[in-house]
Amino acid sequence: MFSRKRTLTFGLAILASCSVLEPVLAEIKLITLPPRERVEIQLDHANATLVEEERIVPLAQGVNDVVFAWTNTYIDRNSIVFRCLTNPEEIKVLSVESPPGQNALVWQVFAPEAGSARIRVSYLIGQLNKSFMYRATAAPDEKSLTLWQYIRLHNNANESFGVAGMWPGFGERIERPIGINETKQLLTNRFDNVAIRKKYTADLSEYGYLDAGKRQLRIPMHYVLKNDERHGLGQFPLKFGKARIFQDDGQGTTAFLGEDWLQFTPRDDEAALYLGVAKDIVVKRNIERREQERVRGQLYDYDIIIKYEIENFKDMPATLDIIEHPSAIRNEIRGNTGRPVQWDLAGNDTLGEAYNPGDSESDRLVFRVTLPERGDDQKATKIVHTLHLVIRNEW
Repeated sequence: MFSRKRTLTFGLAILASCSVLEPVLAEIKLITLPPRERVEIQLDHANATLVEEERIVPLAQGVNDVVFAWTNTYIDRNSIVFRCLTNPEEIKVLSVESPPGQNALVWQVFAPEAGSARIRVSYLIGQLNKSFMYRATAAPDEKSLTLWQYIRLHNNANESFGVAGMWPGFGERIERPIGINETKQLLTNRFDNVAIRKKYTADLSEYGYLDAGKRQLRIPMHYVLKNDERHGLGQFPLKFGKARIFQDDGQGTTAFLGEDWLQFTPRDDEAALYLGVAKDIVVKRNIERREQERVRGQLYDYDIIIKYEIENFKDMPATLDIIEHPSAIRNEIRGNTGRPVQWDLAGNDTLGEAYNPGDSESDRLVFRVTLPERGDDQKATKIVHTLHLVIRNEW
């Protein structure tokens, strides 16, 4: 798609042709390459970068050859558009041609009189790419954080653009110099007092065991932030990018908590930043009952009770999401049949009131429970919850 040659020039030249009786004797005057007056770069598309550049060029009266040539630069020839911004009703493009074997376009431009004109050339260019990065610093109480968003520009297009305006597709326009083969990181947005909640998750299917012998689940920790105005965000979707996560220790320094990839987050959706595995919340999971009940012929229901023993050794309350997947439970008790699973919640258990329908799906049940802080004796109070589920019509 993008053309590349061995030489290292990239430019715009103007050739003024003077009409005479004998074309072979025509005088061709080469006008010095004018510098760019303005450059705008659109970074809002995931796979293509649009560049618009404007220059002031001298035009002779009559027909002028305007030559746009590039080498060793990844420009899509078919995307190039030429426009005259000065007196466009009278200064006209008569034709355009591509010299054989050259990375160039030549426009024949008619000017009713000699003078300077502002022209704009736009094109798609390759190897001028972007990525996003974030820095999140949580407050000491872990109730809010400050989020910095950066755009990292990778200019491998073999061209220097000077001072250019950039628009990443959201927020405000950025203006910075862009050098050849340069990578730079630019701050695009800062959000203060972003409300968060710290989430602990017990999900055997996704995170497995911390200690399989003891049936102790691995409990990952996340900061959850919602991309809406009420929580301090919501101006635009959050782009995918690497996030470095810190916590303010309340004494003027910060502690590094880890790195995660912040997923693309539309407005009003939630994003979760991984913080590591909790060691101060212990969850043990056991299948306490699995009874097979014949329906008819070779068709059976399975009556299942899962017990969770939970201890919170933190000196503050915590929220734990217990997540179960009915298909994974079926596979656990009788193996994977490859068929869709049918299930019902029996209702006579302790997790029923904690069911979270907003976060649940057909094969992902979410139960949100609150854990009290440990006591003054530094001992955790053991909480027991049960889930009663019926797997239907298995054979």
